[in-house]
Amino acid sequence: MGMKKWRQQMLVVIVVLLSSLVCSSVRGSVSYDGRTFVINGKRRILISGSIHYPRSTPEMWPDLIQKAKDGGLDVIQTYVFWNGHEPSPGKYNFEGRYDLVKFIKVVHEAGLFVHLRIGPYICAEWNFGGIPVWLKYVPGMEFRTNNQPFKVAMEGFVRKIVGMMKSEKMFESQGGPIIMSQIENEYGPVEWETGGPGKSYAKWAAQMAVGLGTGVPWVMCKQEDAPDPIVSSGLVTAISDMLLPSPNCLNDLLET
Repeated sequence: MGMKKWRQQMLVVIVVLLSSLVCSSVRGSVSYDGRTFVINGKRRILISGSIHYPRSTPEMWPDLIQKAKDGGLDVIQTYVFWNGHEPSPGKYNFEGRYDLVKFIKVVHEAGLFVHLRIGPYICAEWNFGGIPVWLKYVPGMEFRTNNQPFKVAMEGFVRKIVGMMKSEKMFESQGGPIIMSQIENEYGPVEWETGGPGKSYAKWAAQMAVGLGTGVPWVMCKQEDAPDPIVSSGLVTAISDMLLPSPNCLNDLLET
C-alpha cells in the first residue's frame, strides 16, 4: 500500500472517530444500578427539589431555578398538570404558566437536570389530583384502575407529553435535561386496596411508559413492587433506608 493511499484511509478513520465523538457529546445515556444513577458513564448521587411551573409565572422561573441551583440542587422535579393542560377533551393549553417546554428549557439553560413526573395523577394539594373534571363524565369511567376508558385517556395524555418532549429534544438521550420520568404516583397503597385490577393497571402503565422509548429511566413513586424495568422510589425516613441491599436490584427504594 502506498503512503498516499494509507494517509487517505487514516484520514477517513479520523473523520469517523471525530464524528462519533461529536455525536456522543450531544446524546448521552442514563441508567440506574440500584444505588445511583449513571449518567454518561459516571455514577451520580443527585439532589433534587420541586418547582411546580403553574404555581409561578414564566418571568419568575429563571430566578427560582437559579436559587435552587445556588442552594445545591442538581435536579428540578415537577409534576405535569393534566387538568391545566387539557381543560376540555382534546383542547390543550401550553401557554403562559403552563408552558412546560419553556420551563424545561430554562432549567436546561441553568445547567440542571429534570425529573418529569407525568403521572398523570398527582398530589401536591392540586385540585382533583390533576385529573380533568370532564373525565368524570365519560361513560363507564373509573379512575386509576384496570378500566379501559381511563387507560385510553391516560395513555393519550402521556403520549402527548412525551411526544412534545421528544420533538423538542428534551430527553437526556437526545441531549436534553430530562434524566428520568415518572408514571403514575403513589399507587402502591391503592394497588394493595384494589388487588388484582390495581396490579393489572400498574403493569399496564409500566409497559405503556417503557414502550414510548424515551431513552431514560421511568420511576414509580411509593411503588415497591414496580414492574421491571421501572425504578421503585419512596420516601427516605431513616438513614437505614439509604442502605440498599443489592446494587443490581432495580426495585430498591429511591427517594423522590
